[in-house]
Amino acid sequence: MEFFNKVGKVALGSRLRLMTASFTDDASKIYELYGVDFNPKWFPVFYTIAEDREITITEIANEIGHSQPSVSKIIQEMIGAGILEEGLKTEDKRKNNVVLTKKGIEISEKIKQQLLDIDVAVEGLISEAKHNLWAAVEEWEFLLQQKSLFKRVSDQKKLRESKNVKIVEYDSKYKDAFKALNVEWISTYFEMEESDYKALDNPEDYIINKGGKILVALYENEPVGVCALIKSNVADYDFEMAKMAVSPKAQGKSIGWLLGKAIADKAKELGAKKIYLESNTILKPAINLYYKLGFEKVFGLETPYKRCNIQMELILS
Repeated sequence: MEFFNKVGKVALGSRLRLMTASFTDDASKIYELYGVDFNPKWFPVFYTIAEDREITITEIANEIGHSQPSVSKIIQEMIGAGILEEGLKTEDKRKNNVVLTKKGIEISEKIKQQLLDIDVAVEGLISEAKHNLWAAVEEWEFLLQQKSLFKRVSDQKKLRESKNVKIVEYDSKYKDAFKALNVEWISTYFEMEESDYKALDNPEDYIINKGGKILVALYENEPVGVCALIKSNVADYDFEMAKMAVSPKAQGKSIGWLLGKAIADKAKELGAKKIYLESNTILKPAINLYYKLGFEKVFGLETPYKRCNIQMELILS
């Protein structure tokens, strides 16, 4: 246990595996104690079949939370041990029924008292412990269904790294990065268009000098994301949020969110009431980001872009 005390909670999986191995070892000894020739890993499948008598592989997998290949392998092992046999057969093996053999039924009856004794022993263990492990496992399973450990670690990584992201206003030294980042993402999904070149080749004349703004995201002092606020010619809108691009190597750091939020705040500072954007629905992460920022879908605005199939607006006040 010294290792786990030293490493801490990051070794949770390893510690649970060690406990599982201990339980599995004891389970084998318990079956032997009761004179039952049985592999502990078969129990969830065996118990489900014993309760239902006739059930498909797919139904078993769904009920116990195992994969179908795993259930199929266990069933074949139990068929080989003479505990199960195939019932109604179909062309789809996942829908084949399996039932207990005479030997399986005998084992089912034999372990009933064993299960009762185990239940009493576990209750005794729970009463001795300060924390109810059974209740805690149930709670953890629920919480992890809502948000997996991977997602929790990913979110923490994103939060930590986002603190090292700095949003700054455009400077001529970022001109090449503004173009390169946009060309990179546009070329990945679409073709560059005339309107792209107008904005990317001459950002000062096309955007800044007309009352717009460009923001740059720096990560470790390197420009890794950009977004522009372009003075709008569209009626009812003050600005267009456009030319948002984040380097693939810097994704997963909430840079898109930070840029979008900063652009919306900048538009408010400039007195804007409404801004809009144009995008394409194949860019699902981007569309989700826009909704998260508060944008809603609108229809019927003119666009210079062939790739545009969705337009969205954000009401700022």
